[in-house]
Amino acid sequence: MYKYILRPILFLLSAETAHRLTFQLLKILFQIPLATNIFKWLLSFEHPALEKNLFGLKFKNPVGLAAGFDKNAELIDAFASFGFGFVEIGTVTPKPQEGNPKPRLFRLLEDEAIINRMGFNNEGVEKIVERLKRRTSQVIVGGNIGKNKTTPNEQATQDYEIAFEALYDWVDYFVVNVSSPNTPNLRELQDKEPLKNLLKTLKEKNQQKAQPKPILLKIAPDLNENQLSDIVEILKETGIEGIVATNTTINRANLHTQQAKIEAIGAGGLSGKPLKNRSTEIIQFLRSKLDSSFVIIGVGGIFTAQDAIEKLEAGADLVQVYTGFVYEGASMVKKIKRGITQHYHH
Repeated sequence: MYKYILRPILFLLSAETAHRLTFQLLKILFQIPLATNIFKWLLSFEHPALEKNLFGLKFKNPVGLAAGFDKNAELIDAFASFGFGFVEIGTVTPKPQEGNPKPRLFRLLEDEAIINRMGFNNEGVEKIVERLKRRTSQVIVGGNIGKNKTTPNEQATQDYEIAFEALYDWVDYFVVNVSSPNTPNLRELQDKEPLKNLLKTLKEKNQQKAQPKPILLKIAPDLNENQLSDIVEILKETGIEGIVATNTTINRANLHTQQAKIEAIGAGGLSGKPLKNRSTEIIQFLRSKLDSSFVIIGVGGIFTAQDAIEKLEAGADLVQVYTGFVYEGASMVKKIKRGITQHYHH
């Protein structure tokens, strides 16, 4: 139904308007008493073979919603009833911020891709914590944290610490986002020394807690092999729990969309099908260098069960969807889970 009725209507609207409208509709829907049960009944597919125990957390299934979709933790319970094994909120910054000027979200239909330059638009950590306190489902929630645009890189660590502290009691794991292409100079924090210092600081803060939470790093797909090797070294040195591979790309090679349209859109991170192979290559590289104690979450271009299986076979422990979810709709989660189950349990 989504692909043939809802999607054509939503795709008549600008991408960001469609996103906002969808959220408003879901909020209304989920106020209807039986909505959660109906969605669960329509979309649920669980199987013992899908369960994963990773860094002390029990995932009902390995399919998650990537950060950026529910930035402000508005619909965690709704997405739980869609059958996601986990939902990553954010990117959350200490202070609220508007993000970049609109339009800042674009569909590339011929490529089944999206370009975004949202710029960490979010309501700020305090408001997001208030929402997290009200959620009712038991789904695993990840907190993706970043720095405010106005915070200079020299003081970036403080922003990550503020977000970490505020979210600590309300999320199950953390993702440190230093790889969005849409906050000026943010990716410089992926350089060896700044990254090591940032992760060490968060790790120390975490160590002081009664129950430390897993910390993962989200990296860009545009890193070369030397940079990836540095990141492997940093992971081992700082002892953080894992990595999210990958964020969006600034690469525009081999797209089917007309060059003029791509140029007119301008800057931003590209996600969706064109990213699929690159993110899988990076997962493979990382897994070849990291033992199984490090968790890898694979994200980038997952539309089908086969896409998810490729990521898992390459060495990912969990997968996340975003662009595929926009193009395929809620039923894709069930299809992916069913496909994974069949693949691993004939």
